Amino acid sequence: MVKVSPLMAVPVALFTGFAMLAFVGLHRDDPDGLPSVLVGRDAPAVSSAPLLEYPEFQTADLQGQGISLVNFWASWCAPCRAEHPNLMELAETYPVYGINQDYGEKDAKAFLDELGNPYAGILFDGSKRQSIDWGVYGLPETFVVDEDGKILARIAGPLTQRVIENTLEPIFAAQVSEKQ
Repeated sequence: MVKVSPLMAVPVALFTGFAMLAFVGLHRDDPDGLPSVLVGRDAPAVSSAPLLEYPEFQTADLQGQGISLVNFWASWCAPCRAEHPNLMELAETYPVYGINQDYGEKDAKAFLDELGNPYAGILFDGSKRQSIDWGVYGLPETFVVDEDGKILARIAGPLTQRVIENTLEPIFAAQVSEKQ
């Protein structure tokens, strides 16, 4: 008979614990997981170059028109591709502005030609300066801006249906009830 040391259970227990933590971490919808110091403050000024022939936008465009969304994206970003249909839908109700981080403008144009353009205005952030100013950790990230140009929320990761229902819709509803 083979004797099994109790120490053999340690790696199995460690792996099981790690697997449980990873599972919980990956399936957690926590928009506050990566907090932004910009929430409640004025949106940073935008000053990047326009993207090819697409309409650009300026800081003033984020004010005086109710809620708007500022979406940081790139064509090489798989989650950006996944959220794109939701951006197209949101753009029917709210102005969505895009700040692109592609390696070249032609990649961004090919992405929009293929999937459609939800953006009321787009800037090309080749230097990543805008991303630094807005505190972007990774792509995609979306900021909700109120009619006074203040950031109401930051959403790290793709705008999934769950994020729209659990995070964006309550913000939209709160803004509507504030006006009444």
